[in-house]
Amino acid sequence: MSRKKLVRFKQNEENPNVVQDGKPIFETIKGNWNTQQFQNEHPIVVELACGRGEFTVGLARQFSDQNFIGVDIKGSRIWKGSSTATAEGIHNVAFLRTQIELLDRFFAEDEIAELWITFPDPFPRDGDEKRRLTSPRFLEMYKPLLKSEGILHFKTDNTDLFNYSLELFQSRTDIEVLGFTHDFYQSEWKDDHFGIQTRYEKMFSEKGEKIKYLKCRFI
Repeated sequence: MSRKKLVRFKQNEENPNVVQDGKPIFETIKGNWNTQQFQNEHPIVVELACGRGEFTVGLARQFSDQNFIGVDIKGSRIWKGSSTATAEGIHNVAFLRTQIELLDRFFAEDEIAELWITFPDPFPRDGDEKRRLTSPRFLEMYKPLLKSEGILHFKTDNTDLFNYSLELFQSRTDIEVLGFTHDFYQSEWKDDHFGIQTRYEKMFSEKGEKIKYLKCRFI
């Protein structure tokens, strides 16, 4: 492991806005994010596969009356968002280092107000369907965690993943699709991300890839 990564992992251990294995809060945070991490009762917005945390931190900058949590397993990526938030004095943001398939170990029923899935790995092979963050397996996990009327947002550059997800969502009787587009920046929903672009989104857009987006809620 490189020295740079070791330094970043050490900073993650010390930074209170990172919740990860080895910290006492890691075992007790489920159902207690408002009291133990944020010390307020503001709504909780979660971004899955947050990477470097640009979107999570960007939302936190704009909405001081909400709490934002980025989830990723890569500590060196989380370090970037954590360090940015610390340097800017942004206190309504945190990062959870864990595998997303374990999400229900860290959030209680009705604890999440909004959920963002932004540019996840498409896992294109049929045998990898269960690994897609929009697959039935994951939807069943998200459903109880989201509050009633809670919104699930999904953005991707991958057409096959988007079409798979849209078809799946529309086929379910417990999901209401509130809107979707195959060209986000030419749609009526282009302001739903509040002008925040991640490094990867910019890269995809510059290559001419159209960004796909949908939002839905569980009934």
